[in-house]
Amino acid sequence: MRTLPLGNTGEQVSALCLGAMYFGTRQDEALSFALLDQYVEAGGTFIDTANIYAHWAAGGQGGESEALLGRWMRARGNRDQLFIATKVGFAYQDVPRGLSPQLVEDECNKSLERLGIDTIDLYYAHCDDRTTPIRESLVALDKLVQAGKVRYIGGSNYAAWRLERAHAVSKADGLASFCCLQQRYTYLRPKPGTAFDPQLAVNDDMLDYVASRADDFTLLAYSVLLSGSYTRDDRPIQEQYAGPDSDARLAVLRAVADEHGVSPNQVILAWMLHSDPPVIPLIAASSHAQMAENLAALDLTLTPEHMQRLNAARA
Repeated sequence: MRTLPLGNTGEQVSALCLGAMYFGTRQDEALSFALLDQYVEAGGTFIDTANIYAHWAAGGQGGESEALLGRWMRARGNRDQLFIATKVGFAYQDVPRGLSPQLVEDECNKSLERLGIDTIDLYYAHCDDRTTPIRESLVALDKLVQAGKVRYIGGSNYAAWRLERAHAVSKADGLASFCCLQQRYTYLRPKPGTAFDPQLAVNDDMLDYVASRADDFTLLAYSVLLSGSYTRDDRPIQEQYAGPDSDARLAVLRAVADEHGVSPNQVILAWMLHSDPPVIPLIAASSHAQMAENLAALDLTLTPEHMQRLNAARA
């Protein structure tokens, strides 16, 4: 599988990151193992989870995804071939939301135990915590790096100015710094003023920030395909996106897909990978067909003319 650099880490990671949110809850163990195998057989190594996944699913308490990944890695004996990302920050069970030093340390230890690994490759602050001084959170994350429990750190659901503040603190104090941001992002643009609380969507300020740090910072995108809304009649485009601007962009998206004989989903994934700088999409799948469709996007080449049309589309 094609790889892309991860921020300033020197690491090359899979261009499509596999999101494991519902492995172990909505997807049972047999299907989850099979989908993980399918991704790895295609050359993928970058797998994303979180401590809270998926406490809201039927029967979920949180930690199911990490625990399943741990069982799968033990069964396959492939830990050393993988790049594992997980997260801390959102509330689940009796764990409050936040990034206080003790919470960060405790949750990291729990994640390591569930995953059955010694070191987390990428540990995200899953949300901003404005009640804890940012330096305290960064010191806690840095201690995990110094202890060998975490290799790299990233942010998720942050505003651009908060990322810049974190970067400045890390630089001034010699602490580990966020190498990447994972944020809600898709081809359609949310309507002005739309909120996805507690999630944050990429906006123009964030795109400018990422572009200004293209040499040492990477943007990753979640909710890329809007849970099937681009291709499924039974899942209309969400209200936060619906409107003339989305209608115009959908028309161009579908035209480009038709020209290539591919699905709109594949065009969106390719559009992110062809962006400057590239955006690493998180993919998810509940069937082998969905996984194959996502993986096939790696074979789609968009010309500068295609990219210009896709980027320029608007109401």
